[in-house]
Amino acid sequence: MERESMEFDVVIVGAGPSGLAAAIKLKQGAIEKDTELNVCIVEKGSEVGAHILSGAIFETSSLTELFPNWKELGAPLNTKVEEDEIYVLSSDTEQKRVPHLFVPSTMTNEGNYIISLGNLCRWLAEKAEELGVEIFPGFAAAQVLYASDGSVKGIITGDMGVAEDGSHKESYMPGMELHAKTTIFAEGARGHLGKELIAKYQLDENKETPHYGLGIKELWEIPSDQHKQGLVVHSAGWPLKEHQASGGAFMYHLENNQVVIGLITDLSYSNPYLSPFEEFQRMKKHPLYANYLKNGKRISYGARALNKGGLQSLPKLHFPGGMMIGCDAGTMNGAKIKGSHTAMKSGIVAAQTLLDKLAEGLEYGADHAEISKKFDESSLYTELQLQRNFGPAQHKWGNILGSAYAFIDINIFRGILPWTLTDPKPDYSTLKPANQCSPINYPKPDGVLTFDRLSSVFLSNTNHEENQIIHLQLKDDSIPLNENLKTYAEPAQRYCPAGVYEIIESDQGPRFQINSQNCIHCKTCDIKDPAQNITWVTPEGSGGPNYPNM
Repeated sequence: MERESMEFDVVIVGAGPSGLAAAIKLKQGAIEKDTELNVCIVEKGSEVGAHILSGAIFETSSLTELFPNWKELGAPLNTKVEEDEIYVLSSDTEQKRVPHLFVPSTMTNEGNYIISLGNLCRWLAEKAEELGVEIFPGFAAAQVLYASDGSVKGIITGDMGVAEDGSHKESYMPGMELHAKTTIFAEGARGHLGKELIAKYQLDENKETPHYGLGIKELWEIPSDQHKQGLVVHSAGWPLKEHQASGGAFMYHLENNQVVIGLITDLSYSNPYLSPFEEFQRMKKHPLYANYLKNGKRISYGARALNKGGLQSLPKLHFPGGMMIGCDAGTMNGAKIKGSHTAMKSGIVAAQTLLDKLAEGLEYGADHAEISKKFDESSLYTELQLQRNFGPAQHKWGNILGSAYAFIDINIFRGILPWTLTDPKPDYSTLKPANQCSPINYPKPDGVLTFDRLSSVFLSNTNHEENQIIHLQLKDDSIPLNENLKTYAEPAQRYCPAGVYEIIESDQGPRFQINSQNCIHCKTCDIKDPAQNITWVTPEGSGGPNYPNM
């Protein structure tokens, strides 16, 4: 197909923290060198920030590197952390606070801020555009564009107006080719193009297996007498430990009597009857959290997969014609439960790699291997090296013993112990057959503290153009019923936090139904499906959630 095309020096896929940081640093460097550099960002969300979801406690180091005067510039960092509390929940009513002395140093948040990462990305986008970056929201990078020599030449944005049967509707508009000397992929965790690039260029050769968690989050407004601006609460143990799963809960008190509350479930869990969504609903009933939420109002809901593999599962960051940064690569610091400042730092490192080559000129298809050396010499490497054993320890020994190990490794030995723990079993292969597990009977939602999936998806403002090609693609249509249902009681209907997958019973027998309109782009199905039969690809641009203040 003949497509229109546009030429850029650098195309960045994704207007999240890593992509925006890379674009800003590139333009700042080009201005300093008095050199012209054309940079564009494509963003599949309807606006910058629409698909951004994070806790989020934010460490300011990378933001300060880009804008030392960010306070004067009005960056939306309004709530400084005032108090840290960490608890072990032993049951649905009991809790024990962990003394500060025994808390891993990575879990202390002095000097950090409680923020909406979506709002920070909106602000960063404004600053990027002031520097001359072109940002195209509502345009999904659907395909990698390869040159004849096999290098990356850019991307192709998704076609618009294609019906579910593949025919062209009246609104049909073909996607454009965006050509670039270097394409930087910053799609977030489990990016669908990043996944393709890792396989094509074997970027994960000799690397550890990546691991993921599913983070589910709600934004609440609570009575002022229950609100403590700047308070940070984390907990481990119940409810996940009750089903031999690991993860942790959080509550952060923002400004304006708002709190965010969430649960991260490690996707290495083994019971196919476990539902991360329902575990989150149960968690909110614990007095530790319920006492803050009572008489409050739920404002928003969302969910997103996050990286937990750490340094040892980080793929090679470069390949002919491109680079991979941020959570697309897996730069999250699991021990800190923070990935925004590390994602931004990876974008800065990528930009610095290209800026060093401006004098000689950027070339199409170049493999910028120098990023590896810059990464290894950066504060990002030092930070990830320090916490490299945290994730594997959690998987091997659970939250409590794993955290005890992390305390010794990080607080006492400062990460210099002469070994690196491994965790080679991928998350999709950890499920036990359903006949070896006990079904979990979750309580019905009360509509006060606990809710169902559909009302939750409504609060995410999720929407997809109707009558389009389903973006949740099955390699084999028979596997959900013939394999997953028989062996695992089809776990997709429980691990999805948006009610996308259903088993519909009828006189003709069970039917596997995909409600793609509900998809909030968390990527859990692409990660956890035991047959690796589901591939998430991008829907039409602007489709998906429209998160406010998340």
